[in-house]
Order: sequence, then C-alpha cells, then structure tokens
Amino acid sequence: MIVTLTACTKPAQTTTTEASATTTTFTDLNRPKLIVGIVVDQMRYDYLYRYWNKYSDNGFKKLLRKGFNFKNTQYSFVPTYTAPGHASIYTGSEPALNGIVGNSWYDRTTGKVVYCTEDNTVKTVGSTSNAGLMSPANLVTTTITDELKLATNMGSKVVGVSLKDRGSILPAGHLGDGAYWFDSESGNWITSTFYRNDLPNWVQEFNKQQYPDQYLSQVWNTVLPIEQYTESTADDMPWEGTLSGESKPVFPHNLPAIRKKDFELLRYTPSGNTITKDFALAALKGENLGKGTHTDFLAVSFSTPDYVGHTFGPNSIEAQDIFLRLDKEIGELVDKIEAEVGAGNVLFFLTADHGAAHVPAYLAQNKVPAGVSSSTVIRDSVENFLGKLYGKGPWVERYMNQNIYLNRKLVDSKKLSLSEMQQRVAEYVIRLTPVERAVTGYALATSNWTAGVMGRVENGFYPSRSGDVVLILSPAWFEGYGSGRQTGTTHGSYSNYDTHVPLIWYGWNVKPGETSVETKVTDIAPTIASWLYIQEPNGSVGQPLQQYMK
Repeated sequence: MIVTLTACTKPAQTTTTEASATTTTFTDLNRPKLIVGIVVDQMRYDYLYRYWNKYSDNGFKKLLRKGFNFKNTQYSFVPTYTAPGHASIYTGSEPALNGIVGNSWYDRTTGKVVYCTEDNTVKTVGSTSNAGLMSPANLVTTTITDELKLATNMGSKVVGVSLKDRGSILPAGHLGDGAYWFDSESGNWITSTFYRNDLPNWVQEFNKQQYPDQYLSQVWNTVLPIEQYTESTADDMPWEGTLSGESKPVFPHNLPAIRKKDFELLRYTPSGNTITKDFALAALKGENLGKGTHTDFLAVSFSTPDYVGHTFGPNSIEAQDIFLRLDKEIGELVDKIEAEVGAGNVLFFLTADHGAAHVPAYLAQNKVPAGVSSSTVIRDSVENFLGKLYGKGPWVERYMNQNIYLNRKLVDSKKLSLSEMQQRVAEYVIRLTPVERAVTGYALATSNWTAGVMGRVENGFYPSRSGDVVLILSPAWFEGYGSGRQTGTTHGSYSNYDTHVPLIWYGWNVKPGETSVETKVTDIAPTIASWLYIQEPNGSVGQPLQQYMK
C-alpha cells in the first residue's frame, strides 16, 4: 500500500464517556512528598504475567495487588525506541512535537547522524571519557519534571538515574538537579556540565566503592535451578546471541573470564539492575528527596533488560532470569523508599519505553510468518532504482529508523520535484519484501490521520529530523544490517508487541484496581500534573487518568 495525500478532520481526543466521567470536591492541596518513575527498558506487557508463578510477593505482584493497573496502555507513535519512549513518558507528547524521533537521526544540514542527547558544548563530569558530552538540548518541549520545577520556583528536586544517558537525561529534563548515567570506560556514574560542574559527595563516595569490579568478578548463574525455567525455551537456542567473548549462549556465564578492560559487560548482566537500584537509593539519601517543602521527583530507568533482550531474545532463560531478579530489585527499591519517606507519601508509577518482538527465527520454526530484512539491501535497491530513473547519484543520503533520506541538494541541483521523487520511491519500495506500506514525507506534512497505523506514523514524524519516505514493515519482521540480524530481538515497529507496555500506579492516593480501557503513554505526564495541580508539559497531548482510579 502506498499512502498519498489523504486529508481529514481530526476530532478532539477523548478518553472518557459521559457515563464514566466522575467529579470530586476540592478541599485542600494534597500532594505526595516524592514521585518515583520506574521505567523498565524493553519490558513487554506480558512479562507481568508470563513469570507470575516465579515472582516474589514483594515486587511486581505487590504493585499489581495494591496499585492500579492500566492493562491496555499503548504508545501512540512509531518508531518505538528508548529515547522516544522516555521522551513521551515524561513530556506527555509524541516525536511529532518533542522532536525525539529516534535514538539517533540524520541531520541534513550537517550530513551527520545526530545522537538524541549529544551536546558538544558541555563536558563530562566524573570521568575523562567523552561519555558525558550529553544534555537534553535536542528535546524541544518541557517535561513533567520541568513543569514541577517551574511550578515550585525551582524548589522541587529532580534526579534522573539510568545506565543509559538517554534514560536519565530525558526524564530529568532541562531543569533537573542532576541526571546520572554509567560510564563503561571508567566504571563511574557521571553527569555533564549541563547540570553541574562537579559530582556531589554522595556520587563520589558511591564511585569509590568500585562496585562494577566486584560484580564482574562473579559468575552469572540462574537464580533458580535451571530446570524450573519452564516459561522459556531451552538454553543455547540457535537464535540466541552471545556475550562478547563467549562461544555459546549458555549458563553459567563466566563473567571474569570474558571481561575486557572496560565495564561494558556490566550492562548485560543482572548486576546492571542492581547497581542502578543501589545508585537510585544513594540519590534518595544523598539529595534528601521527599524531605523538603515541595514534591520531589526521582526518575529511575532499568536498562539491562534491553541489553539482554537484544542479545538473547525474549524467550531466553537469560531474559527470564533478568526479570525474576529485577522483580526483587524493584521490591527492595519500593520498600526502602517508603521506609525513608513514608509509605503514604510516595507516588510510584511503573511503565516501559517499548516492548520487543519475538525473534523471527523462533517464530518461523513454529510456522508463524516472520523474518529479518536487510537495511543495506533496501538502501541499495532504492539507490539503483533512482539511478535508472534520474542518472547516477548518490540519491540516498541515509536509511535509518525505516526512514529514507534523499539527497535534497542533488534533487534541487537537477531541478527535480522532491515530492514526485518521494512518491516514486514509495511506489517502488512496496515491491520489496517485507515492506507493507510506504508514506511520503510530503503526505505526512500535509495530511492528517486520526488513528490506526498511519496515525502512529504521523505522530512519530518531525519534518526536519525525519526522512523523505517512511517504511512500515510486515508484523514480526525487523531489520538487520548486512545480511540481516539473525539472533536476539529488536523493536521500533507499530505492532502491539512493541507499543503495548505496562502502566501501574502505586502508593500515594492510589486505590487498588485495574481497567482494560485504552490509555496512552502520553497520559502519564498529564495525570501527574493533575494530581500536583500544576501545568502539564507544553507539548502534552494526553489526558489525566484519575477518573478511572476512583
């Protein structure tokens, strides 16, 4: 299917009916002392229940039994990657508004790929590496954490914590008191001069403990006897990747034997979650969060499930072991925060930045249509096609995130119509397997879709950062490089396995319950704003969810 201009009128978004609307009486301002946002990187919605019988009573089960569960929470855009996911959670907006269209994107003005949080105007704090040349400068809207700072005349404290820079920076926003991430070169938690010029004493003391060295001196074995992992496929399946330095993807993983000079391996082990939890608790005490006059905010993102999923896939014993261990880490995190601040004073939410696809080779073996396409083949095919039509190129400057970026300078120099060339490319690429649809940048910039697949594509399109033609692949297909990725999983599609994520609220002002009403990730930020009686982020398109939690 080729999508061309199809204009329509978009009605105002509604998430409630007259029958379900409720009213309350305002009596006095009542706000939590602390809000804790927990984002689990690459947590499919079904992980809440897939390992249910193996979870403890104090982690996910506690949140589900005592909190409110929105069972049908979806991302309203494509592509579903880490940076757009975190940006959407905390801005209440979509890439079409906040500008975070991927973990990276192509910049036509410089001819270079831009990383979502890169900023060469700042410096690393806490290490001699370049891992701290980061800031939220590329995020063009405010976050709920920004709005909290503005509403309290900078009185609230905001701290972001994640192994990934983008997992801490985008939640902490432009006004955060600190965003901290893990530097694989030094093994330190670092920040950038965008936030401050030196590390706080509590961060320096944490780094002095040299936890990464301790963790990587241990073998990773399963937390339960391996025969009990009946929710996963057997160890050592052909579609599983390996940790760097290993010959087979099997337990036990001998981390001391395969460790290299840096600390990158930590991200791929359960200790990546452990050190994130411990650092978040250090931030809680070091910054005295929840102890001041105003509501504070701690944003925690657990990145290790994403590294493990990309390597071994969602059906692996490694993935299950990560979530069984993470269940306990989250239980400890919640318990210790409540003990420190007071059980009735903390509002928690748990969600994910995206889901993940089953590994195509696993599905194919079970007779489910699936596959891996090659981004190199798609790019080269389009280049050859345009060369035959218009003469020697290069016509394709970049192909990434299922976006084709055409060489606009060459198009202009040849006095060709860009919109016509976009349309020709769209007509051509739908002949390629597994391209299901193709839509031109011109159509996305001048048309409007109210819902469905095309609505998600439109919501993920930011004209100055997105491509000239956007491709949509068939369900259960994803892209690899060269001959195509064959092991592990990925994400980024419009399909529900990527867009359907958990959303649980727990703690302050939350009564137990659940609903299957369709909600969006963009509803999280305005829900917090409504509870706090502050302005929602300036690009927010979501709706508050309190009406469902009465």
